[in-house]
Amino acid sequence: MAAAAAAAPAGSSVCVLVLGMAGSGKTTFVQRLAAHLHGQRCPPYVINLDPAVRDLPFPANIDIRDTVKYKEVMKQYVIIDTPGQIEVFTWSASGTIITEALASSFPSVVVYVMDTSRSTNPITFMSNMLYACSILYKTKLPFIVVMNKTDIIDHSFAVEWMQDFETFQDALNQETSYVSNLTCSMSLVLDEFYSSLKVVGVSAVLGTGLDEFFIQLSKAVDEYEREYRPEYERLRKTLNLHVTLHLQEEAQNKQKREQLEHLWKDMGSVCVQGSTLAGPDHASAMGPSELILTRGTLDEEERESDTDDIDHEVTEESHEEPAFRNFMQEMRMKCQRRSNPNE
Repeated sequence: MAAAAAAAPAGSSVCVLVLGMAGSGKTTFVQRLAAHLHGQRCPPYVINLDPAVRDLPFPANIDIRDTVKYKEVMKQYVIIDTPGQIEVFTWSASGTIITEALASSFPSVVVYVMDTSRSTNPITFMSNMLYACSILYKTKLPFIVVMNKTDIIDHSFAVEWMQDFETFQDALNQETSYVSNLTCSMSLVLDEFYSSLKVVGVSAVLGTGLDEFFIQLSKAVDEYEREYRPEYERLRKTLNLHVTLHLQEEAQNKQKREQLEHLWKDMGSVCVQGSTLAGPDHASAMGPSELILTRGTLDEEERESDTDDIDHEVTEESHEEPAFRNFMQEMRMKCQRRSNPNE
């Protein structure tokens, strides 16, 4: 599940993709974000990509519910429905297409909203961080973790866990499940992830923490311009080059086809005179182009007429025999006239 809002801090258009687990407060956060920008006389362009939300507490310029009726989709396709649809956007092909399309056009930042009040358990906290890490490497965009619901509990404990491994280890020692060992190992793995992670504590209900959020958003935009835009520009140039080469190839193929069609038309209009070609009747009626293209594909009888396959001895005998008969007949007639001079 995701909501996208295009904001404009510091006079530049920025695309903010809001992701998070079900119940983390994404919709409320987007509402508060939109209200804050309206208050700054910088109205955002808001897009709702959650087809299952019942009441949208903010005006959306584009609402996916206008085209996708989730109840009908559930009737037709869903076998088991589970809460929390973050993976639908993050790992689906459509989510990737939307993210890359926006990121190639605007400075884009992914905002991961987590429920701070439900992350006081170190194992649950680690689950959230692993999810955040996977989204970061999937989207390959600047990333901000918004620890929401600070009006219920302050997020300082989570920040301390990220900065001090021993403090997190002490919290894990109170857990007796086998998952605690895995969580401890994963915490070491995520140490580099924590070091560059932007974290902001926010209360979407009270509106606190938004000033700090926009400061981090500005830094994320600078990061995009410095590290991500050059890569997108390189990909765009590569794509444009491939498209150009493809169009050139198509144009060349089209030109060849047109030339071949003209050749067929011009050569097919020339009639072959019957006196100039010997052979079967259908061959004498063929145009030059047809004769050229059918060369080597004639039937067996026609192939045997090729000069390379002629048996010259048989041919000479076939001409010699009737000539000899004619000569003998003429000689007999002369002898008869001599023996009967009166006739």
